[in-house]
Amino acid sequence: MTTTPTETAPAPASPLRRLLPGAPAGREPRGSTLLRHLAVAVFVGTLVVLVTNQLAPYQNLQVARVCAFLCVTAGHTVLVGLNGQLSLGHGALMATGAYTVALTQQALDERAVRGWWTLPASLLAGVAVTALGGLVVGLAAARLRGPYLAGVTLAVATLVPAVTTIFTGVFNGEQGLSFPAQTPPAALGAYFQPERWLAWIALAAALLTMLLLANLARSRFGRSLRAVRDDEVAARLAGIPVARTQVLAFVVSAACAGLGGGVYAMLTATVAPGKFPLDLSLFLLMAIVIGGLGSLAGAVWGALLLVALQDLPGLLTEHLSLSAGLAQRLEGNLALAVFGLVLIVVMLAAPGGLQGGVRALTTRLRRAVRRRPATRRSPDR
Repeated sequence: MTTTPTETAPAPASPLRRLLPGAPAGREPRGSTLLRHLAVAVFVGTLVVLVTNQLAPYQNLQVARVCAFLCVTAGHTVLVGLNGQLSLGHGALMATGAYTVALTQQALDERAVRGWWTLPASLLAGVAVTALGGLVVGLAAARLRGPYLAGVTLAVATLVPAVTTIFTGVFNGEQGLSFPAQTPPAALGAYFQPERWLAWIALAAALLTMLLLANLARSRFGRSLRAVRDDEVAARLAGIPVARTQVLAFVVSAACAGLGGGVYAMLTATVAPGKFPLDLSLFLLMAIVIGGLGSLAGAVWGALLLVALQDLPGLLTEHLSLSAGLAQRLEGNLALAVFGLVLIVVMLAAPGGLQGGVRALTTRLRRAVRRRPATRRSPDR
């Protein structure tokens, strides 16, 4: 009697195993991944542009705010979700990028330097300065873990707004800075909606951020991030420079926050310390947790929640007849309370966040669809 050996499916390779010498390559070549991500970005960009043509000015500003926050949440989820480093200072990194853009725009305007390239140059300067700040914070936090790392980033969140009020000659204190607003190109017509143009600029920044981070997450560096997050000792034994990987993760995340802060400042052509309070850093962290840590799609959910829940107090005070003092306290505390409540509900219902819940629901629906033909073909007893 002969027996046939049973075939077992190979276990999925971990991020650390794929980094070892002689490990099998990824499922798809690098070129196809880039093309697929590029096709998705073009499709989403075209769809959003068509939608903005039908929206009112305020709604286009909301789309632009979502895109600005998406730049930040996408970089934040790479740091926290893919690399496992907790940061409570991304609101301060947004402020760094915003103030850099404002100072650059002011300097160019004072020298009568104008042109289409001034805004990309200002945003690039904001990204560079914030990435440099992320490098400093990353080097300081490379040897810290857990609450100590959170304490360092929390100190950064309180330090940056304080610097803007101390050096009033440069940052104009609590009044902040203003710079020329972005106007649509003449080729779009004299009656083109300025808010729609701002939404397009913010959309371009968000799509570029998502495209770069999506390819980074599927690259060797992305696998190194996950390997360090899962087991630092094993990653170090596999030859991965743990400290350098963590610092680079901070730099990438800070650069995204700087871009988001610069775009956020561009929407109103003003920047002030009050726009980047301490609770903004808490909102950003809760947003990526609610959306789904380590998932760029979860970052989209988080950006949508940030804009929706921040506008909620204003909507309630408009429709309810409240006193001025009560309305002010409500606007200051309601958003944080609602965010906390949503976080509790989502963690109980879907521990993997909203994107994890969507993924689990999609998997169940696929299994249900696959089982239906089998049940129909089974003979009746």
